[in-house]
Amino acid sequence: MSRIGTTPINLPDKVEVEVGKNNYVTAKGPKGELAKSLHPDMNIDIADGQVHVARPSESKHHKSLHGLTRSLLYNLVVGVSEGYERRLELVGVGYRASVDGQNLELIVGYSHPVLIQIPSEVSVSTEQKKGENPTVILGSIDKEMIGHVTAKIRSIRPPEPYKGKGIRIVGEYIRTKAGKAGG
Repeated sequence: MSRIGTTPINLPDKVEVEVGKNNYVTAKGPKGELAKSLHPDMNIDIADGQVHVARPSESKHHKSLHGLTRSLLYNLVVGVSEGYERRLELVGVGYRASVDGQNLELIVGYSHPVLIQIPSEVSVSTEQKKGENPTVILGSIDKEMIGHVTAKIRSIRPPEPYKGKGIRIVGEYIRTKAGKAGG
């Protein structure tokens, strides 16, 4: 039995979830509104401030969809009630970031600044404190979208394994190599 799939989702106050035709789920909350089309075989029930997901059979296909459907629903509920935030840290000498509207400009060791167009669903800001690395702060109600944008920014200059320079998620551990043994 799926432990994730059988766990009910508690709906916070001011969050409404509606299940439409073919499991088209709409979630409304204080942060905004999200909609997602889920697999039509899954049974989604809303009762007593909780959302329950059940699978119609014990087939391998339905077992794999059970936990996935519950996780996607949970991401919708958390997104419209609290939202998501990702912080990216620029580690390197002279690395900088600036924001102009929805355009993020990164100076990360290339001969030119890198411009990234951020989607309108994602809010972006930068933070620079003295003695610390520059930080890019992303916020959104859609977990999938914020993860995609985070990966896109990180791919511009991924952390390298010798000095750890590059763009990393705050708190990410980078395993470093020893490098050359001088003789």
